[in-house]
Amino acid sequence: MRTKILSIFGTRPEAIKMAPLVMQLQASAHVESVVCVTGQHQEMLKQVLDLFEIAPDVNLALMTGNQTLNGLAAKLIAALDDVLATVRPDRVLVHGDTTTAFAAAIASFHRGIPVGHVEAGLRTGNLQQPWPEEMNRRAVDVVSDLLFAPTASSKANLERESLQGRIVVTGNTVIDALNLTTARIDNTPALRAELDARLPFLDNALPLLLVTGHRRESFGAGFANICGALADLASTNAVQIVYPVHLNPNVRGPVQETLSGARNVHLVEPMDYLGFVRLMQRASIILTDSGGVQEEAPALGKPVLVMRDVTERPEAVVAGTVRLVGTERASIVSAVTGLLGDAGARAEFARRINPYGDGYASQRIVAALTGRAFEPFHAGETGVAPAAARASLAAAVY
Repeated sequence: MRTKILSIFGTRPEAIKMAPLVMQLQASAHVESVVCVTGQHQEMLKQVLDLFEIAPDVNLALMTGNQTLNGLAAKLIAALDDVLATVRPDRVLVHGDTTTAFAAAIASFHRGIPVGHVEAGLRTGNLQQPWPEEMNRRAVDVVSDLLFAPTASSKANLERESLQGRIVVTGNTVIDALNLTTARIDNTPALRAELDARLPFLDNALPLLLVTGHRRESFGAGFANICGALADLASTNAVQIVYPVHLNPNVRGPVQETLSGARNVHLVEPMDYLGFVRLMQRASIILTDSGGVQEEAPALGKPVLVMRDVTERPEAVVAGTVRLVGTERASIVSAVTGLLGDAGARAEFARRINPYGDGYASQRIVAALTGRAFEPFHAGETGVAPAAARASLAAAVY
């Protein structure tokens, strides 16, 4: 008898990290996989679903303009309650720290349906940073009976909190998605050329600073500082800056006001995942406040400067693949300028260990869900699982 597993996610970052897991679930003879997307950003979500050839069984399309978090959470819980009643899953899988994950976990808990939390155990210890994500992920972990921790330190966080769920260290599924995507780009010259042709203004002779920024806690003064820093960098350095600007008006407003028309600053629309991965490959330095980029960019050997004061991904800071620079204008300018002027320092990032995965997190999760044997992820000294474990996971059909 197959286990019916309902995967629920709503945003593009969730979809990227859940896509390789959904693919493994669909390939398993022991699982009946059902996918529900809540669809807060339909176009951005569709790009990921199309890339990984995932057709959702349910699309709630709950995005409306300027909705509050309370309004969104209320709609999600009500709509997902109906989905749970109709689908009647044996288990629900949620990812990360979004409002969707929080609402899906609570709705499932209320119906007595077991919850598996993918990317469990991340913590900053500060409910305001990131907000509201830190609260969301803590709440999801409390009601989950399977906690898929990406790293040993996230497992340690869960153990300190004496939670009731079984903890499994898997690595992060984002590395699975990244490996699938980079292989596609690297092995398809025509695709690589098409992706490069989307940004014809880029000069291969100039270092490329790739910027992403969208965190709620930076709205207002934080984004004013970030934009001011980028303007300073563009005016004083031989550098080209590419910034895919998030759709949120709290981001687009200050970015357009400060940087529109600035020399060597290219403000572009949000990119699909293929295009963004290719841009990360081409970047010299990445300046971000994104959690996922903190995991992906080190796997590509890229220096990552994080515009936050704290991070729920301390493994990268310890490993030297990420450096926190905050949102103060002078700090951002100093950190980027230092790396631009020091090729050796940039190269040192590429020699660091990426502690986030080996590309087999999804297989481990499916094995845990279906009672199959597997080797937990061990970053160790090489950043990957033992060779024998990788080989067995690669060959396994769960």
